[in-house]
Amino acid sequence: MSGIVSYGYYVPRYRIKTETIAAQWGKCDDKIEKSLKVHEKAVAGLDEDVATMSYAASTMAFGDIKETKQSIGAVFIGSETFPYAVKPVSTSIAEWLDIPHGYLALDTQFACKAATGALIAAHGLVASKQIDHALICAADRANAKPNDALEYAAGSGANAWVLGNENVLAEIEGWSSYSSDTPDFWRRSKQDYPSHAGRFSGEPGYFQHLLSASNNLLTKLNRTAENYTYAAFHMPNGAFPLKAAKSLGFTVDQLKASYIVPQLGNSYAASALMGLVGTLEVAQPGETIFFCSYGSGAGADAISFKVTKEILKRRRVFAETLQQKTYIDYATYLRFMGMI
Repeated sequence: MSGIVSYGYYVPRYRIKTETIAAQWGKCDDKIEKSLKVHEKAVAGLDEDVATMSYAASTMAFGDIKETKQSIGAVFIGSETFPYAVKPVSTSIAEWLDIPHGYLALDTQFACKAATGALIAAHGLVASKQIDHALICAADRANAKPNDALEYAAGSGANAWVLGNENVLAEIEGWSSYSSDTPDFWRRSKQDYPSHAGRFSGEPGYFQHLLSASNNLLTKLNRTAENYTYAAFHMPNGAFPLKAAKSLGFTVDQLKASYIVPQLGNSYAASALMGLVGTLEVAQPGETIFFCSYGSGAGADAISFKVTKEILKRRRVFAETLQQKTYIDYATYLRFMGMI
């Protein structure tokens, strides 16, 4: 059995409300909230970036399995807001965690699915027993051009996942990916902010890829939405995952535990996996989780998980963390994000 042995997360305490951003630009916040279904977003502080947030999440993941550090054979981190253009973050995290140097290090990028691709790759290494354990981090300090539609949801956060073959709390039952060259979102070298082709964001971007990867996995495993206790999808906003779930036959109740975007915004590479964190807080042994990420450019990774009794030993309290927050004004937000 191969899958998740432990996990951790980090959510910055700072928040900015959608209405605060809307007021700055003289827009109707009710209309924006109704459209995006995002009420506020998490904002990284002045001293927080992809590296520090990933380290915090990893520290939680290793909290009660510190001995596992000695058998880590791969350290992968997925993000689209790395602090360096040339210099790996994966090696910094491993060094700070005192992981022995005989590991494969890799920084990956594929927009919002940068880490799920890394997780699937690490699963292959672990399941084939080429390595004993792997650490995968997902983190972003997402920004957006002021007065752009992305500004209302682009948030910050990180999570970390330890994979192994023993003491697995969520078995990986199978996976499926769907990819194409669809230019819905991009940022060129040396550009401060991402660009997006709005007409491609839903179709043929998010929905074409996420639904295709999901349906392919359901067919591969000979299952339907009714075979799953929970579902978690990438959350670029609050509307898209609800529509995707309905198209696949999942109910709002199945999605409820993962549906945290109204409170955190879209933490890009960490977004879908943060939904998995929320789901694991309530999942019980024997229950199943259907998961699918999406990355602009474009691609989607669908993964099927089965929860084991080990979850009772390493379950993380998540809902309470979402309530530990400090609201900031727009000027402070701009300063924290390095825009002024």
